[in-house]
Amino acid sequence: MIIHRGVVTRVVPLSSHLVRVTLGGPGLAGFLSTGSGDEYVRMFFPHGEDPTDVVLPEPDGDWWKTPEGAPEAPMRTYTIRAARPESGEIDVDFVVHDDGVAGPWASRAQPGHVLGVNSPTALYELPADARWQFLAADLTGLPAIARIVEDATATVRTRVVVEVLSEEEADLIPQRPHVEVTAVIGGNGATPSRIGEIVRGEAPRSLPFDTGYVWVAGETAALRDARKYLHRELAIAPDRFKVVGYWNRPEPDRTTRRRRAVSARR
Repeated sequence: MIIHRGVVTRVVPLSSHLVRVTLGGPGLAGFLSTGSGDEYVRMFFPHGEDPTDVVLPEPDGDWWKTPEGAPEAPMRTYTIRAARPESGEIDVDFVVHDDGVAGPWASRAQPGHVLGVNSPTALYELPADARWQFLAADLTGLPAIARIVEDATATVRTRVVVEVLSEEEADLIPQRPHVEVTAVIGGNGATPSRIGEIVRGEAPRSLPFDTGYVWVAGETAALRDARKYLHRELAIAPDRFKVVGYWNRPEPDRTTRRRRAVSARR
């Protein structure tokens, strides 16, 4: 594993909820992309007020450790939307929000700001004999779907359903003649996710699963029904589907839970 020092070179708003941050600099010169559409990295953020000051962890086998006596850098996992080794750059699309670490950072990101980035890993693995694939995700999985579609060959029919907050976000998926895209507005923390319902209703059950592949990503709890449907009810072989939890909906505090319980009893 390598921990790279990435410097923000560009910040481009994609929608009212998404921003693309390009990282470059000498520290990314040795970044080795897996080439997979859903490859992801751990990103290490500044722990203090200085956006150019990040304590990079030290590689420790397949993991990492914080240098002795140094503050631990906040870490989050993100998809690489694009990797350009010829220029030593990567693009990362962030959902902008007011909570946590990464969303607020992305909303204030400017050229010169610094992040730590580890070596990428990927989960998407289209079987060599696949003739179709079904991709479903919420806004957090949109960058991976866009990249998968971008790299998909015309011999693989691709059906995409994305749960987004606006139609303009679905338009970020490249248009291809062999790809069909449907946008479902909602979820993503604004309303309860319908990802389980989407998978049950849209997964192409009429097609033989021994020639296809299903990839689903979104909020972890919302994916339980999708995983149950694919694994238990349809009994799809493990190498023919992947369900990936990208984020966890925050638990309400004790006061909020108490109020909900009281409201439910009324």
